[in-house]
Amino acid sequence: MVIRKTALLAVELVLLQLLAGCGRSSSPASNGAASLPVHSHTPKYGGVLVEVGQHEFNLEVLVDPVVGKITVWTLDAHAENYVRVTAAALEVTAKVNEGPEKSVVLPAVANPATGEIVGNTAQFEGLADWLKGAKDVAGVVKSVTLGARTFNDLKFDWPHGTTGDHAH
Repeated sequence: MVIRKTALLAVELVLLQLLAGCGRSSSPASNGAASLPVHSHTPKYGGVLVEVGQHEFNLEVLVDPVVGKITVWTLDAHAENYVRVTAAALEVTAKVNEGPEKSVVLPAVANPATGEIVGNTAQFEGLADWLKGAKDVAGVVKSVTLGARTFNDLKFDWPHGTTGDHAH
């Protein structure tokens, strides 16, 4: 009898976890319409998150307007773990402070502390003088292959971006 009650309790706990989505905090939409719960992910470096695919991956984009540098990290669906990719570089096109669109190449960054090398890394960064003094950067990561899929034209808006909120 005790074993049966314990088994029922275990099943109830599993069902509650499944109903909670992927384990992140959730809140209903405020527009009154029936909708899916919303949860958010926190950027690791204080940049903006770009959801890639249908809750498959994320990019984190960070602009350093003092140095004129843009960094992109490739992350998993919850923006918690790095996803290493084989690309030697990523290309970004962007408008700074509503100026003309320009391009910058972000070479892959090797990190001996983590064993990351060009061709097996999750970090890309590039310098461009036109990023210096940026207050608003509306850009696009032209293409990145994550897992077995290639994703194109991934838009971001730094520093406004997204909060990582999305429904499911």
